[in-house]
Amino acid sequence: MRWLLSLAVVVAGLVETFGRPLQIDRPVPLALGAGAAGVIVFFRSRFPVLGLLALTALGVVAVRGAYYPAWHFYSTLILAHTIGWACELRARRGLVGVAVVLLAWAHLNTRQWSDPAEVLISAIFIGGAYLTGVALRRQIDRTRRMAEHAARLEFERERAVAEERARIARELHDVVAHNVSLMTLHTGGVRRLLGPGHPREADLLHGVEKAGREAIEELRLMLGMLREPGEPAPAGHLGDLVEQVRGTGLEVSLSTVGEPRDLPSGVDLSVYRIVQEALTNVRKHAADATRADVTLTYEPGAFTVSVTDDGAGGDPGPGTGHGLIGMRERVTMHGGTLTASGSATGYRVVAVFPVIGPPRVARRPSPRRSSGASAAR
Repeated sequence: MRWLLSLAVVVAGLVETFGRPLQIDRPVPLALGAGAAGVIVFFRSRFPVLGLLALTALGVVAVRGAYYPAWHFYSTLILAHTIGWACELRARRGLVGVAVVLLAWAHLNTRQWSDPAEVLISAIFIGGAYLTGVALRRQIDRTRRMAEHAARLEFERERAVAEERARIARELHDVVAHNVSLMTLHTGGVRRLLGPGHPREADLLHGVEKAGREAIEELRLMLGMLREPGEPAPAGHLGDLVEQVRGTGLEVSLSTVGEPRDLPSGVDLSVYRIVQEALTNVRKHAADATRADVTLTYEPGAFTVSVTDDGAGGDPGPGTGHGLIGMRERVTMHGGTLTASGSATGYRVVAVFPVIGPPRVARRPSPRRSSGASAAR
């Protein structure tokens, strides 16, 4: 682009110089001046202020007589625009640039101070060139800041996803360790019930029991590596969580729709965490909310949990968004969907889990372990 604009200045200057033999009596100096102006325009990005000073000096030396070449005026506009783009006005370099632009404008009007219209027209053109450069610089700075902000948000989102996935892994390892422990205890119980008349079966069950104990020990070691120092893991149920939140002054209702059934451990744990996170968000970000409704809906092929508050305007308030990221990760892990939206009557979080299986013993989602409320959305 630089060479194309420079070439345009040179070619236009040569056509103007040698295309008007009756008006120009000294074509060679003007032709050389057009070539020099092209070189100055080519290097304008590196030295815009010095370039405009050099162009003004070139006009003093090369331009003589009554005829004033158009290539000098075009080059002045280009350099004025470059100064507005490259030099911050609040810096010393910007103030010097403005002074040089005014000097160039004064030089252009050396032969026409007696014509106010020409003086005003040149001021409009040079001022417009400079101001469009300033506008371009501000737009570039704004775009750069927006790109940096977007990159920072993307980095924070990826970090939040990684942290939440690590936390989910720790919790699932905990669930697996609990289930393996139960399997091992049941295997040992069956082995003792067989009696001495089944030595082969007893040996097989003893091997399973031994492998289970080894797996439990390895899982405990892994949990110790995965769990962060000081990370709490208190036992709790969804009903206990609701009671804890009620103790903070927020009225919380827990209702069930449909025929309750047992849920997979991972879904059970995710439901607890989503409700915990949603109620934490209500306490932290919906200052005007006085009530939150938790609804558990059992359907033939799906399970839905929704948390709705009555905060005015449905504004989730300021936050990092990490809470919503964590909830979405938990739902996506099980192939479900999460929606969070505000309305005039409050803010609502809805998580849908695809669950296949017939109704069994009725109970509420109640993972055996839960950590403290995670970061608010």
